[in-house]
Amino acid sequence: MPFVTTLTLTSGDRHRLDDVVADIKDRAERKGVQLKGPRQDEPEKLHVPQSKSLGPDGGRFDPWEYTVFTRSLDIVGYDEFARSVAGEGLPPGMHLEVSVERKTPPGSGS
Repeated sequence: MPFVTTLTLTSGDRHRLDDVVADIKDRAERKGVQLKGPRQDEPEKLHVPQSKSLGPDGGRFDPWEYTVFTRSLDIVGYDEFARSVAGEGLPPGMHLEVSVERKTPPGSGS
């Protein structure tokens, strides 16, 4: 039964994120790895309130706003490739989440 490793990469820098995803995809193609994706989620816009001062009458700055971009890839089987990608360093400001799921073939009864 194959394992499906889902890599979810997030970053505030869309161009750097796309470069990293393209690199993973290129390496997967060269090694003959079955890869599904990348899938793009809707960008998430976040707002963080900021205080001007710690005093009781210190007003507020405008909220700090930023966007988080997400890309997901599924690696079917090829556990070594998935492990190597998950274990490498990422550029600053980028986050990787890994989930592994065991898939059973249809009709196997398991």
